[in-house]
Amino acid sequence: MTTVQDVAAFIDRTLQNEGTWYRADDVEGRLGGSLASYGASVGAVRGTVRDALRKFRDLDHDGVVFLASALWGVPKPGSRPVFERRLAAVVLLQARVGLLRHTDLTRIEGFLRSAHTPELTDPLMADVLVPLLGALGEKDRRRAVTVLDRWKADPDRQLRAAARIGGNHE
Repeated sequence: MTTVQDVAAFIDRTLQNEGTWYRADDVEGRLGGSLASYGASVGAVRGTVRDALRKFRDLDHDGVVFLASALWGVPKPGSRPVFERRLAAVVLLQARVGLLRHTDLTRIEGFLRSAHTPELTDPLMADVLVPLLGALGEKDRRRAVTVLDRWKADPDRQLRAAARIGGNHE
């Protein structure tokens, strides 16, 4: 049986193999050193996630959200989070947004708080949050509005922006 760790390891290994040092330097410099980079292109990240979803077809809701969290985290203790891994988490959530539930908003909140760049927050809001909210039934939508209301008053500007974007799709 395939584990989430197996899938994360496949994605991580592939992204490292796709990377170049000059692209990694560019990404790290552009992001101010807040995230490490393997130097893989956006196309390579998208292709890697697509290949992983084909290879590991049995990912259900829990598998998808656990995999996204694994990719969002640090690859090993003491290291920095990696931009391409986080982008892979966003691409994964985009690809499987139909599996997401209102209860996943707290996970998305954590991602928004720690993204460190619009290159991650913008697609999280536009391509994950908005479709997620749009697909909710009435009962779950009311629960989601409670979360969005909390975000509106949060000191984190990304969460306030997400609340505005999400509030437009209630």
